[in-house]
Amino acid sequence: MAVTVQEIPVTFEGDGAGVGELTWGQLGIWRRTQETGRTMNLVVAVPMADGTPVAELVGMLRFLVGRHPALRTRLRFEPDPDGARRPTQVVAASGSVPLRVVEIGDDDDAAAVADELRSRYELAHFDYEHEFPVRMAVVTRSGSAAYLVIGYSHVFVDGAAIRALARDLEHFDRAGGAAGVATAPPPASPSALEVARTQATAAGRRQSARAVRHWAAQLDRLTDWPAPDAPQEQEPRHWELVGYSPAMELGMRAVAARTGAGTTHVLLAAYAVAVGRVFGRDPGVAQIVVGNRFRPGFAELVSQVSQHGICVVDVAGAEFDEVVARAEKAVTGACFAGYYDPVECDALLADAAGRRGRALDIAWHLNDRRDKTGAGESDGLVPEVWDVARVLPLSKWYWDRKTPVFDGSLFIQVDSEPLVPERHVPGQAPPAVHLEIWTDTRAFALRQVEALALEMEAVVVAAVLGQHEVLAHG
Repeated sequence: MAVTVQEIPVTFEGDGAGVGELTWGQLGIWRRTQETGRTMNLVVAVPMADGTPVAELVGMLRFLVGRHPALRTRLRFEPDPDGARRPTQVVAASGSVPLRVVEIGDDDDAAAVADELRSRYELAHFDYEHEFPVRMAVVTRSGSAAYLVIGYSHVFVDGAAIRALARDLEHFDRAGGAAGVATAPPPASPSALEVARTQATAAGRRQSARAVRHWAAQLDRLTDWPAPDAPQEQEPRHWELVGYSPAMELGMRAVAARTGAGTTHVLLAAYAVAVGRVFGRDPGVAQIVVGNRFRPGFAELVSQVSQHGICVVDVAGAEFDEVVARAEKAVTGACFAGYYDPVECDALLADAAGRRGRALDIAWHLNDRRDKTGAGESDGLVPEVWDVARVLPLSKWYWDRKTPVFDGSLFIQVDSEPLVPERHVPGQAPPAVHLEIWTDTRAFALRQVEALALEMEAVVVAAVLGQHEVLAHG
């Protein structure tokens, strides 16, 4: 492989410089990175149109960093009274970020080189004190871009922020080359510094207190659960079960159309039923990601404002449509209570564990990242029963990646498209859910995780095919 690498320093200038506390969302992610050792970097690799000049990508990087203070932010650490390092954020008015240019030969595989860069950016920790939270590389052949790889620190950017950045690129003048010319002013949104200042007000403290009370009320609903099957710890410790299920996607749409709920609520209901059947947990608990974009001024904000919300769903004695309604109520409550000081919430969890005399064991996560609108997907397809039955044989489940660190005991991530390029289904494939189910092998037997995934799919399929049995565990 004939590869040469150079770095182009991309200077920037922008408004909104200053120093201040972290937002609740930033602080929550920061604390998790310190607890788990994970980078939690958000990285994508995308093919470029033939002939895209490198100068245009220089301009794109300058445009994005100059317009959005989150991408010009680093951390400063102050000593706490207990000796710990307390982070504050520092937004720069000017500076420079590097664009890495990786030139490959005519016979080299651009996609493979881009994927290697994507993996490297995912695993390499940011130097928060000295490095700005964006990395960009371009894979070129004969001087023209073939792939773009861009990564962000999750401490400063969440998934919704990345989508906001993509929308803002509509205002980037590509004909302006490296100058980073804008065709419109940046979106009107508060900066992270302004958000943090608002959170520190009396109104912000009341909001956090209400949210933490909601968490406390949900914890009080939880009962003692039977222990899972004895796990057999593997090396590396965390394993990923990959799922591809058109039947689950089409089934969730059909149930959503029937009930008027969202497909996220159907997903949570299927999870709650499956958890009850496989693990004997009822009510079931899941932590969901609350994007907080429904809050005033946050829709186009490029920052980290997502936090975890807690959902507790009872299933015994109810038909599936009723469980969907309960899941919808749980998600609504979790969203309104998904905006809080993580230090206060962590103190509540520690206190609750102390009173029970054991760990709470609620680090079970369900993260629905699909691109969805209302009760279905943006394509408006509402499947018939026969569609679900016809695509059921297409489902695939297999163990793939392994890593020494991850978040929680169980982390189910659900997407409309696979984030790993090798998992794309060739040809004309029906809409499907793509699942990444990460499990801690110290906590669960792998066969139980497989059973949980298959049961989630089976519950949805049964709900469509007319098997509306009352849900009970025995």
